[in-house]
Amino acid sequence: MKNKKKKLKILFEDKSIIVINKPSGLLTIKTDNTLEKNLYSEVYDYMHKKNKNNKIFIVHRLDRDTSGIVVFAKSEQIKRELQDNWNDTDREYVAVVHGKTKNHDIIKSYIAETKTFYNYSTNNKNEGKYAETEYELIKYNKQYSLLKVIIKTGRKNQIRVHMKDNNTPIVGDRKYGVKDNSRKMLLIANKLSFTHPVTKEKTIIELPIPKEYETLVE
Repeated sequence: MKNKKKKLKILFEDKSIIVINKPSGLLTIKTDNTLEKNLYSEVYDYMHKKNKNNKIFIVHRLDRDTSGIVVFAKSEQIKRELQDNWNDTDREYVAVVHGKTKNHDIIKSYIAETKTFYNYSTNNKNEGKYAETEYELIKYNKQYSLLKVIIKTGRKNQIRVHMKDNNTPIVGDRKYGVKDNSRKMLLIANKLSFTHPVTKEKTIIELPIPKEYETLVE
C-alpha cells in the first residue's frame, strides 16, 4: 500500500514569505548525503508547481522532532532581511516535561557540541555559545508539567538541553530525556512574532496548544 502524501500545512503566505506548520519527525532541510524527505523540498515542490521559476529560501530551522512554525522567504533579499533581524523575533514554544517545574525560571548556560553531535551545557564561555531559555508553568499533574517556553537565543537543541539541565526533560525526547519510544517529542514552536520584511507591520503567527499536550497534563 502506498503512503499518502500529507498536505502541506500553510499558516500564512504572501508575495514575500510562506509560513508552514512542520510536523514532528520531519527534517526542516536535508542533511549531507541523504535523500530523506524534508520540509524544504515539500515547500519547493509546492512553489515550483505554481511557477517553475519560483524560488524558496530557508530562514531558520526546527529540530527534526520539534513541530510547529517555520518561515521561508521567496527571495534571497527577504531571507537576509529576516535573518538580520531574527534576534528581534519573539519565539515561543509549548512543551510537556517530566516532573514539576518552578512557576517561572530563566535558564542560562553556554551550549557546546561533542564530535558525536550531542549538545551539553557548560559554564565556560570559551567552550560553547551563550543560550538563554525562559519558561512559565501553565499547569501540572503528578507526572508532567505543561510549559510556555520563550527562547532569547536559538542554539541547536537549546530547549531540550536546558530542560535536561533542569531535571525535567521533555516528554518523548529520546536524545536528552527518558528512553521512551512510545511517544513523539512534545515540543512545538507555537508562536512567532516579527516585523514583516516588506509591509513593516508586526506579524503574529500562532498555533493552539495541541490537545495531546493538554490531555496528558489533566
